[in-house]
Amino acid sequence: MKKFVIYTDGGSRGNPGKAGIGVVICNEKEQEIKKYGEYLGDGLTNNEAEYRAVISALKKFKALFGKTLVESTEILIKSDSEFLVKQMNGEYKVLDEKIQKLFMEIWNLRMDFKMIKFKHIAREKNREADRLVNEALDSQESAKSLF
Repeated sequence: MKKFVIYTDGGSRGNPGKAGIGVVICNEKEQEIKKYGEYLGDGLTNNEAEYRAVISALKKFKALFGKTLVESTEILIKSDSEFLVKQMNGEYKVLDEKIQKLFMEIWNLRMDFKMIKFKHIAREKNREADRLVNEALDSQESAKSLF
């Protein structure tokens, strides 16, 4: 069985506003394998961006490593979003309709993996994923300022 650690972060400037995600996929020794940031668009909340970061990470992982590896893999998602982690661990209810849909999408993606766990971490321990979020947001803003 393989183990991986995935750091995720989502952010929104305006809340709701322009949103982006950052993902860092590591092996079990926490050595980086893949990282990326992505601009999501406008009108999203911070919580929606946090959920979309996890969805993107799991989909990207499946695309990178294939179904066979995914089925025998344990994933530890590390996020500085206490809200997301506590909802995914069943400690908080999921009341918002938009978040309910995103929660269900993650729940369904979990079925493809041997196990997915969620752990809340301090923001300082999630610096690279946070940097990728801000880089995605900054690059989108600078691209628009050219015109």
